Amino acid sequence: MQPKDRLIVALDFPDLKSAMSMVESLTPEVSFFKVGLELFTAEGAAAVKAIKAAGGRVFLDLKLHDIPNTVARTAAVLAGLGVDMFNVHAAGGRAMMKAAAEAVAKATAEAREAAAGSGCQVIAVTVLTSLDDAALRDEVGLARPLPEVVAGWCGLALQSGLQGVVASAQEAAMLRARFGPAAVLVTPGIRPAGEGMQDHSRVVTPAKALKNGSTYIVVGRPITAAGQPREAARRIIAEMEGI
Repeated sequence: MQPKDRLIVALDFPDLKSAMSMVESLTPEVSFFKVGLELFTAEGAAAVKAIKAAGGRVFLDLKLHDIPNTVARTAAVLAGLGVDMFNVHAAGGRAMMKAAAEAVAKATAEAREAAAGSGCQVIAVTVLTSLDDAALRDEVGLARPLPEVVAGWCGLALQSGLQGVVASAQEAAMLRARFGPAAVLVTPGIRPAGEGMQDHSRVVTPAKALKNGSTYIVVGRPITAAGQPREAARRIIAEMEGI
């Protein structure tokens, strides 16, 4: 992939009009967009359909976490929507993740038979980038060191048939070394040099993320809240191209 194809811009907006205005302002520099809880709750499938109609790719960030049957049925619906990637939470366990992977594989096979095309990847969220070791231990109740939790959940996700995980780029080098080149590593908490951490505890610059082995980086406010979003995106892409 070219560096520009590795950038996913988070469309954290409360309505479709604002989100599509950002999509239009960033095209063609950016082609991959994240639809999260806020936008999907407000607009539902219309958000996915609008971005796809504009020629963009969609990472649907809903972090599904429920019993296997519920997640499987939801996964099939999401694959049918044409999303390019969505996530479940690794804390849901092997049976849940396997059910999601199997549901998407079935939906994909059916789409191919119907000549409709499909190419949906399923990844698992590990430890949110807003958490650090202390929060993971004292608030969530997981006693193992944070990197061990991330690696354990990544291994479980891959064994369950998922393509990869969402994790901090701080853990990307460790995950890449342990799980090889095929694992899809999506890393949020990306901040260009000089940017504040905001509500992330574990942040990495775009260039460092790619050096660490990230497949995709997710960037929101440093682009979407910038005075000139397209220029902000171009600077991040240039930083990635310079490694």
